Amino acid sequence: MEKRLTVHENGASIYDIVLADSFHGLAQEMERLSVKERRICIVTDSAVAAFYLEEVKRILSACCREVSVFVFPAGEVSKNLDTVRSLYEHLILNHFDRKDMLAALGGGVTGDLCGFAAATYLRGISFIQIPTTLLAQVDSSIGGKTGVDFDSYKNMVGAFHMPRLVYTNVQTLKTLTDEQFSAGMGEVIKHGLIKDIAYYRWLSEHAELLLAREPEACIRTILRSDEIKRSVVEADPTEQGERALLNFGHTLGHAVEKYMGFSMLHGHCVGLGMLAAVRICVRRGILNESQELELRGILQAFHMPAEVSGLCAEDILAATKNDKKMDGGRIRFILLKQIGEAMIDTQVTAEEMRAGLEAVLRP
Repeated sequence: MEKRLTVHENGASIYDIVLADSFHGLAQEMERLSVKERRICIVTDSAVAAFYLEEVKRILSACCREVSVFVFPAGEVSKNLDTVRSLYEHLILNHFDRKDMLAALGGGVTGDLCGFAAATYLRGISFIQIPTTLLAQVDSSIGGKTGVDFDSYKNMVGAFHMPRLVYTNVQTLKTLTDEQFSAGMGEVIKHGLIKDIAYYRWLSEHAELLLAREPEACIRTILRSDEIKRSVVEADPTEQGERALLNFGHTLGHAVEKYMGFSMLHGHCVGLGMLAAVRICVRRGILNESQELELRGILQAFHMPAEVSGLCAEDILAATKNDKKMDGGRIRFILLKQIGEAMIDTQVTAEEMRAGLEAVLRP
């Protein structure tokens, strides 16, 4: 099984997204990138390393001049400039030059951190994405957004830097915890809500198969989400307009994530943010209450939280003022015109956000 999508920029092919059922095809893909005389550094976290590092290292070692490994402690807590500094030091000590390459093996934290290091080391070197979580496979590995957190502000430091390849081994989904898999579904459901109502309905109808990680259902899901992400990125690679639609659920979701001390997974926080945004749409009369209940039911069907306790709405609102998606002092908030079609709105008020949060905050 192999599926391939090509991402274009200004009409030119810039990288492929490859879906496979093993790592066996990775060597052939690397040969196409002409890395035989180059060094490659595999960047991964301590959790993923235990499952896949040795296999990927063996494959890459046969493709290039030298492979080194940089492993950092797993978790969002490591997604910061201190870890990037340690990675820079590793690259310098191992004499990496501008024509060498990084390989991000892992989930969204690894991909974002590795991509940012690649974007900034020696003013930019190549990197590839080897995503091992559902969230990374359907969202964060595609599109060249890289970055790290700064003093608990999510993704505040970053750069746009496109990978040379995204290689997805769908079998890695089998080693995810149930919680990690359901968090990935947050970004999947988002894709349906903003771009494809039929996909949104299909996800609801196939929840049991997806939770069981049935291969064909997972492949269909990853492929459709990748198609949606690709189309948006191609239209707006540096988020000047349409690409902001991918931030549906993220403004309030990121704020919740911060005030939970990153103890909640990103996709779960996005789910809460989407529910809050839909409540705003209901309040405006754009959507109806049955559509809000439908989304709540879909989140719960995928074992995602539909509410959170112990947070203060005013703290969440204060955090949105530091959101990196600000535009002239106003938040570029993403709402839905209807299920399957999103829009950018810079007129969402604090009162509306407060009302939206009522949908998800519990004492």
